[in-house]
Amino acid sequence: MSAPLRRAAFAGVLAVALGGCSLNFDATTLGVPVTMGSAVGQPAEGDRFRVSSHALWAFWGAARIKAPALDKALATQLAGGKGIADLKIKTRTSFGDFLVTLLTAGLLVPKSVVYEGVVTGSAAPK
Repeated sequence: MSAPLRRAAFAGVLAVALGGCSLNFDATTLGVPVTMGSAVGQPAEGDRFRVSSHALWAFWGAARIKAPALDKALATQLAGGKGIADLKIKTRTSFGDFLVTLLTAGLLVPKSVVYEGVVTGSAAPK
C-alpha cells in the first residue's frame, strides 16, 4: 500500500471515529422556552422531571438508527405554554450498553440518555 493511500485511509478512519455516536440537542425543536440554568440564588420553581431514553447507532457509531427525543417524552407536560428550566442532558454507556457493543463487535452501539430539569408553569425566564 502506497504512502498517500495509507494517509487517505487513516484520514477516513479518523473522520468516522471522531464523528461516531455524536448527538446534537436543539432546544428550538421543543416548541417551548428552554434554559440550561437559572439565575444565581433563584432556583427554578415547578415540577422536576427525569426522563431516560436510549440512542442506537450501527457500524461503530457511523450510522444513527434511533435518536432520543425529549419532545415526545414530555409532550403532555409541556402543553399550554409551559417551559423547561435547568435542563441537564447526560449521556452514558451503561454496562448493558457496553455488553451489547461488545457482543456485536461494535455493529450495534447503544447509549443511555437522561434528561433532568424543571417544567415551569409559564414561559421560562429570559
